[in-house]
Amino acid sequence: MAKNSFINKILQGNSIEVLRNIPDETFDLVFADPPYNLQLDKELQRPDNSKVSAVNDKWDQFSSFNQYDEFTSQWLKECKRVLKKNGSIWVIGTYHNIFRVGKIIQDLNFWVLNDVIWNKKNPMPNFKGTRFTNAHETLIWAAKEQKSKYTFNYNSLKCFNDDKQVRSDWDLAICNGNERCKTNGEKAHSTQKPEALLYRVILSTSNKGDLILDPFFGSGTTGAVAKKLGRNFCGIEKERKYIEVAKKRIDNVRPIEDDYLKTIEKKRNEKRIPFGMLVESGIIEPGLSLYDFKKKYTAKVMADGSIGCKNIVGSIHKVGAELEGAPSCNGWSYWHFNIEGKLKPIDYLRQKIRSKSNF
Repeated sequence: MAKNSFINKILQGNSIEVLRNIPDETFDLVFADPPYNLQLDKELQRPDNSKVSAVNDKWDQFSSFNQYDEFTSQWLKECKRVLKKNGSIWVIGTYHNIFRVGKIIQDLNFWVLNDVIWNKKNPMPNFKGTRFTNAHETLIWAAKEQKSKYTFNYNSLKCFNDDKQVRSDWDLAICNGNERCKTNGEKAHSTQKPEALLYRVILSTSNKGDLILDPFFGSGTTGAVAKKLGRNFCGIEKERKYIEVAKKRIDNVRPIEDDYLKTIEKKRNEKRIPFGMLVESGIIEPGLSLYDFKKKYTAKVMADGSIGCKNIVGSIHKVGAELEGAPSCNGWSYWHFNIEGKLKPIDYLRQKIRSKSNF
């Protein structure tokens, strides 16, 4: 299949069979919401004898654990093949299937990075009162292999979470209200996932323009959120009725403008620039005066990239630390230069070099 055959397309058919026709290393990210094999053998009822709209679709029914394991192994093998070497995969499930899926993921030599708990703010009650209320689902996030340089937008996620690291337990409501896709007043799909869940997955582990595969597309949550966040998608879905729901839904999505899709890069991904490079390039002249923010100290720049202040000579970091009596100092933010009567940190000049296209 040509690449444009599956960019922002929904492919109808059996997931495993369709995957076999896709070239190796095509996708940057996979999100899979496979059948859970819920093993429901009776109709669920509320205390008032009304019927619970549970997952009893034929696509979720398997004759045995062996059959389910074989199915899981086949689609995971194909997903690994079509995943780029630095790609990663998310698989979501419940206690009915996630432990079996997790074993197969490890057997296939994916490298497990996290298991994430989706803590449902509004779970369905346990009507019979025979068990704890099942209030969470589990997501496994794994890289294609141990050495994969997978995407993780750590700094963006930390900013997203008010400058705190995002934990592996996510409190999110289940899909309901206006977000729930309906056909003739009834739920269009029994396991539609909330867009907030996919928003966090896609924002954290993919980049703008990436191609994301969802081999069990359903009502198209992955495609809707991918389009919103400036990513591309490919969905595989067997049921025509779900494809129609997904197409209509995705067509109505308004993408976020490119200017607002930037992620905060990891500092380690930025090329290192020593202070001396600013001197040798002529951006900073020897003899330039540098100041701390309060103008308590004045340092002079030397030809070798060192600075001197009060008989202390050394790097921008060492001199700042000694003046403040501190074990360390980030000289890039500590030292400032005067431009048109205003003080700017010297990091402003470092970023100027980084922005040059030939750097």
